Amino acid sequence: MRKFFLALSLVSLSTGSIAQQQRSGTPDEQKACTRDVQRYCRLVMDQGDFTVLACLQQNRPKLTKACDLVLITHGQ
Repeated sequence: MRKFFLALSLVSLSTGSIAQQQRSGTPDEQKACTRDVQRYCRLVMDQGDFTVLACLQQNRPKLTKACDLVLITHGQ
């Protein structure tokens, strides 16, 4: 379940005003991964939460330290 909420918060960060109502995760966690989601996962943002999470995991070496720490904190 924690995976779902993390993925949801990451997707919510970058999908517009409708998704803003569905945010989860702390504001700091959201801020930490916003750029990484937009930079590396823009093409899959509309394909579901777990797809975005998988994208971040695939791009792990390129992620900012802050976003990487969010993933680690959530068991990813």
